[in-house]
Amino acid sequence: MVLAAEPLYLLVDTAVVGHLGSAELAALAIGGGLLALVAWLGNVLAYGTTGSAARLFGAGDRTAAVVDGVQASWLALAGGVGVALLVQLVAGPLTRTLAGNADPGVAEAAEGWLRIAVLGAPGILLAMAGNGWMRGVQDTARPMRYVLGANLISAALCPVLVYPLGLGLNGSAIANVVAQTLSGALFVRALLVAGVPLAPHPGTLRRQLVVGRDLLVRGAAFQACFLSAAAVGARYGAATLAAHQIGLQLWSACALALDSIAIAGQALVGAALGGGDVPGARRTARRLTVVGGWCGLGFAIVIGAGAFVLPGLFSGDAAVRERALVAWPWFVAMLPLAGVVFALDGVFIGAGDVRFLRNLTLVAALAFFLPAIWLGYRLDLGIGGLWAALSLFVVVRLVGLLARVAGGRWAVAGAPT
Repeated sequence: MVLAAEPLYLLVDTAVVGHLGSAELAALAIGGGLLALVAWLGNVLAYGTTGSAARLFGAGDRTAAVVDGVQASWLALAGGVGVALLVQLVAGPLTRTLAGNADPGVAEAAEGWLRIAVLGAPGILLAMAGNGWMRGVQDTARPMRYVLGANLISAALCPVLVYPLGLGLNGSAIANVVAQTLSGALFVRALLVAGVPLAPHPGTLRRQLVVGRDLLVRGAAFQACFLSAAAVGARYGAATLAAHQIGLQLWSACALALDSIAIAGQALVGAALGGGDVPGARRTARRLTVVGGWCGLGFAIVIGAGAFVLPGLFSGDAAVRERALVAWPWFVAMLPLAGVVFALDGVFIGAGDVRFLRNLTLVAALAFFLPAIWLGYRLDLGIGGLWAALSLFVVVRLVGLLARVAGGRWAVAGAPT
């Protein structure tokens, strides 16, 4: 649920802002794509912390697992403040570069939205780090309450700030910041009442940075893909970029709902291997693979059935809806495959096999996705070519993950070192 927070914020924003016009929705696509970099940093913290905390918890040392969360939170706070300051310096050049051929007003609106929204970066990262250690110790109820409460606040504030108070696009950014900051504060409070040492621990910080390095490179490959997709969409015009935003935010919401299976994989596989139960970890991996595929199929049925309804909820522009429908078959076809991919991602993160995930993602991004998307642009394939490249990215990862899980070399017992 916590990992879905930022995409859910942006999904609500997409629905609210989409009715301001295609230019505003295109601006949100640019700004939201850049803000997603912050959520990606949070995922690095959350995934790395879940795996190590789960292994410590499985080995019977809950206190050490929570202390792992303290260290991750120090990294989150430092990273969040650093990102917020950096974006204030580079927001203009970044948004203008991504906007490309779109209406010049798109880049300006995206810059204003991003400068406000990035102030929530410390809250985003603290919430991700907090969810990481809580998942590791299998405390899943509190994170859900914290994030659900923040989402409800954002969902209530966004339309009020955008329309009755007349803040327009910037109103959605303010709603995001309020909700993200509250969510981060709740996770900090959970650490304060846990009764564990709160001082930074250099050894643990170094270990987390090593794990984070591989996840960071892996995440950079993801972000290169999504930002390239936004840049290509912008070069087809505001309507295509707005349609891509609709599809991408729905995809992100589905993906991170499916990622709940990956979260279970991180916690269960990490705990099993931490306790020395290698056969149990392998059985869990097989079960999660099947469950991920079936859940992905369920999402595909729902999204496919809503093809002629869902785009209209986000935009009243006929050109935007028409282009969204071109992407829809690719979107639907990806979901069952993605369910398996996300489940196995969680298995390998829980097992600490992050180097393999890094290498596989780099191959899928650099050797397949990026050449495919820019070739599609050269051939003028439009939004269909863009989403075909995204599908190829998923398929390549699926093949690599299935081969790895069948081999069994990933299942190594023991606590993190």
